[in-house]
Amino acid sequence: MAHIVGSLHGFLHWLIHAGPIYIVALSVLVFVHEFGHFWVARRCGVKIEAFSIGFGGELFGWTDRLGTRWRVAWLPIGGFVKMFGDADASSRPDAAAAAQMDAAARRVSFTHKKLWQKAAIVAAGPAANFLFAIVVMALLFSTIGQPFTPPIIGSVAAGSAAEQAGLQKGDVIESVDGVTVRRFEELRQIVMLDTGDDALALTLTRNGQPMTLTATPQVVDEKDILGNTMKIGRLGMLPSSEFVMRHEDPATALWQASRETWSIATSSLTAIGQMIVGRRSSDDLRGPIGMSQVIEKVSQEGFIPLVQLVALLSVSLGLINLFPIPVLDGGHLLFYAIEAISRRPVSERTLAVGFRVGFALIVSFYVFVMWNDITKHI
Repeated sequence: MAHIVGSLHGFLHWLIHAGPIYIVALSVLVFVHEFGHFWVARRCGVKIEAFSIGFGGELFGWTDRLGTRWRVAWLPIGGFVKMFGDADASSRPDAAAAAQMDAAARRVSFTHKKLWQKAAIVAAGPAANFLFAIVVMALLFSTIGQPFTPPIIGSVAAGSAAEQAGLQKGDVIESVDGVTVRRFEELRQIVMLDTGDDALALTLTRNGQPMTLTATPQVVDEKDILGNTMKIGRLGMLPSSEFVMRHEDPATALWQASRETWSIATSSLTAIGQMIVGRRSSDDLRGPIGMSQVIEKVSQEGFIPLVQLVALLSVSLGLINLFPIPVLDGGHLLFYAIEAISRRPVSERTLAVGFRVGFALIVSFYVFVMWNDITKHI
């Protein structure tokens, strides 16, 4: 009984405090994503029937001069852009309607656009999320600054993986597994993802002489922002100085923001791959409740940390949508790639089966992460 009461209290706290912040942050990211689709579709001459933030019944909305219905729906778990020629919000083509279109309708129909145009429209959603993250981080790096600690070892813990590998105080780390390291923060991020099975090739400079050492991080338990235990890799060394906030010129800020976006994307893919092969627990996955609690926690630290988190989530949203699963943007791009290679459209039957399978996968994943949330965060 006490557990049920505690869970109910936790859910009510989420609903009142964390939920609204999560909905606002998610709505911003969904708008950015869908606007990418919308903007490129308009450039390609496609008629847009609806631009929706959320699913389900409409809470409020308006119709612009070109006939697009801009709407906010009651279920804030995503959004969609419905184009002329689509059967539904998932952008499944309506073959029956397409066959009956006259010449004027075909000119503004998504279904009748060239293959490269359809691919560009679909890819524009994830691209908008990546671009949004780059612009946000570039603005932060040029105004607030970017945390910067030189990749110079200040100390090595006794018995640590770093000591066993032969690393010493004063070593300057140049790269890890061929990836250039500019900041100690980048080194830490790479090491944290190593679960102990892979040795890292560290290229460094010692007393002006280049050399390469191999180190295998030790796996340790660490608490995340919500107090949950997660396994991370650690070498056991500290930098030679505290970090400073380095202000970059606009061009350098854009370059560093692009590098950071790429690093977030590749790190996310690495973590997902580790979950698939069983080297990382899937308990680390968070659903709406878990993510909203993270957003609430970070928002208490200030507006800037919240903006940084939203930029990170924008990268994640863009990346997830590129997965080759029907219903997602990546699934559409996969079908277009097959069409480009085979030189004929994917059959309606294949599309129908693909969309059903994709929908089932998405629902199953959503249920799984919600169960994670309920058992761990409430």
